[in-house]
Amino acid sequence: MPAAAPPPPLDIYRSINPYSEAQFKTLKYRPEFPETFTSIQAARAFCDTFYRWYNHDHRHSGIAMHTPNDVHHGRADTVRQARAGVLATAYTATPQRFVRKQPEPLPLPDRAWINRPDQQLQPAQ
Repeated sequence: MPAAAPPPPLDIYRSINPYSEAQFKTLKYRPEFPETFTSIQAARAFCDTFYRWYNHDHRHSGIAMHTPNDVHHGRADTVRQARAGVLATAYTATPQRFVRKQPEPLPLPDRAWINRPDQQLQPAQ
C-alpha cells in the first residue's frame, strides 16, 4: 500500500480564521490592553470584560454597524428599521444636511464567509 501524499505546505500569510484574527487585533489595540497581565485571573477578568463589550456593544463595520449579539439573535432587521426611522426624521427636519440623497442604514450582508470560495470556481447552474 503506497504512503499517503504529504499535506500541502501551510500558507502562513493567510489567516485560517479571519474572524478570530480581527477580534484579536481589536483586543490588542484597545487602549486599556495591558503590557502584561499579573496573573491568569487578571487575564481572564480582562477578557471577560472585553468579549462582553465586543459582542454586545461594539458595532462592527462588516455587519453594517450592528453588534454580533443583535445579528446572532435575529434583531438586526429591527435595529435597522429603527435606524431608518431616525434617519428619515433627521432628513425631514434638516434636508440641507444631506446633499446627495436621503440617508439610509447600511444593508446587512446576506452571508458571511471564512475563506470565501472563488466565484470562478463555482459550478454553472
